[in-house]
Amino acid sequence: MRVAAIDIGTNSTRLLVADVIDESVKVAGAGLNTTRLGEGIGGGVLLPGAMERTLEAVGSFYDKSLRLGARRVVAAATSAVRDASNRTVFLDLAKRRFGLDIWVLSGEEEAALSYRGVLSGLPLAPQSTVVVDVGGGSTELIWNRGGSPAWVSVNAGAVRMTEAGSGEAEIAAVLRPALEEIRKFPAGCLAGVGGTITTLAAMAQGLEVYDPARVHGYCLTAEKVRHILQKLKSLSVEERKRLHGLQPERADIAVAGVTIVKAVLEGLGLDRLLASERDILYGLVLEKSK
Repeated sequence: MRVAAIDIGTNSTRLLVADVIDESVKVAGAGLNTTRLGEGIGGGVLLPGAMERTLEAVGSFYDKSLRLGARRVVAAATSAVRDASNRTVFLDLAKRRFGLDIWVLSGEEEAALSYRGVLSGLPLAPQSTVVVDVGGGSTELIWNRGGSPAWVSVNAGAVRMTEAGSGEAEIAAVLRPALEEIRKFPAGCLAGVGGTITTLAAMAQGLEVYDPARVHGYCLTAEKVRHILQKLKSLSVEERKRLHGLQPERADIAVAGVTIVKAVLEGLGLDRLLASERDILYGLVLEKSK
């Protein structure tokens, strides 16, 4: 079955159109637009301009999904919408304009879908794998706790931490309780998803043109993450925009995002992670293909 998923995130809105047979996913189309829905996230409301540009992207991706022959289209929203006091305004506008009922994911649902997406695309053992999903508004961590999956959602995302002016000490402190809990169940592998992780993999390889095939499964060492973080800190936002592998639209939030990754690696006592191109979008199409 051909299924489309639209992920409405804090920093970007993304599309995946795919043919799904059992647990096999074959990509038929994709899209990404940096819409920054979480602009001003500390205020707890979605700003009119941010809603408008995000809805424009949602409408464009919905039309593309139909043109590509998707039989089902699911739109899901994460941290920015979940936490907003005026989220019904955004949801009502989407319903009125496009007839779309947007699924506002709970932290648990977001974590589970990301976990499913990752495990569908990398040869990892679920019992020994921790998945970290670094988003714009929050970071999800999923791990195996005594034979059952466990998750936690921490309000430490690249956009949220940037707007709060949080440094390394503050970010590490926010993440510490979750990481200490996970360390009670030692894992052999850390896999990462989200724009911060894939951008790190692209930067580590100096990719002038983003190549999903080279990013997926790439091993990022903790040493390399620290090196990239120090380089980013030494540059202005305008200088960062010229770095290979870094989307110019992410230049202002890159330091906070990479700091989160560094804190997770150090907090778990791990020296590397695998970057995954398969993330919540893959979890969504697999879930809605039933």
